[in-house]
Amino acid sequence: MNVERVLLVVHPSRPMALEMAAACARGLTERGIAVTTLHEAPQGLDVSRAHETAPIDLVVVFGGDGSILRGSDIAHAHDVPLLGVNLGHVGFLAELDEEEAEEVVHHIASGDFIIQERMTLDVNVIRRGEIVASSWALNEASIEKAARERMIQVIAEVDGHPLSAWGCDGVLFATPTGSTGYAWSAGGPVVWPTVDAMLLVPISAHALFARPMVVSGTTGLALEVLPDSPPAVLWCDGQRLIPLESGDRVEVVRGSRPVRLARLRDSLFVDRLVKKFQLPVQGWSGRGKESP
Repeated sequence: MNVERVLLVVHPSRPMALEMAAACARGLTERGIAVTTLHEAPQGLDVSRAHETAPIDLVVVFGGDGSILRGSDIAHAHDVPLLGVNLGHVGFLAELDEEEAEEVVHHIASGDFIIQERMTLDVNVIRRGEIVASSWALNEASIEKAARERMIQVIAEVDGHPLSAWGCDGVLFATPTGSTGYAWSAGGPVVWPTVDAMLLVPISAHALFARPMVVSGTTGLALEVLPDSPPAVLWCDGQRLIPLESGDRVEVVRGSRPVRLARLRDSLFVDRLVKKFQLPVQGWSGRGKESP
């Protein structure tokens, strides 16, 4: 892939993110690649500000998963790849960690990376029979109570059929990519990103049948906020907020446009799990290997 224009997304309050982004910008500029940001560049980052509709070839993010999700919004809108450098804690969406960041310039300039497509969700809010809001998500769409005092009352639907009503703190609709995020913290399973599936995860539901569920990626999911429920809110990737009223309906389907992640190496997802979550694997010998 030939990269001529790179847009940087930098965590605004991390000096290391700014320092590394500045070094990346200098290296790319020296190689004739145009570098911009969407917002006014912080002091120390000498790049110009681009209009949000200006053409770009690649989004590069320096920060944690929150910054990468903000960058994914830009990459999704422009239908270009996203490359993340993790400066946060887990950084599951990132390709590189801090100590590997010096590789970025070389790989971008040479176009030496692999593109992986990640499933997204398209989300519509329906009120009195009309679509009043639409959004999308890479990780998850979460319907949550708007106030601490009372649970929301909802009923879930799968492919046009009612599944179950819950009194709960919320419900998550997640992608395989999002299965290692909020959905995982809420008790959902880890799903390999190559699996064609969506997750439905109730949050603190008061019901006997309230387990996380995995459905086909072609399934149509919906959640209705019941008329006697207090108001709720819809968050998409924790970035885009839509207030919900009693009686609103949220419909979720596989997204029409995936997010394209730039990978520098074709690593296995299981290895990423072990590394990011620091899973204990001491003592493993492997089939056919001799013990030391």
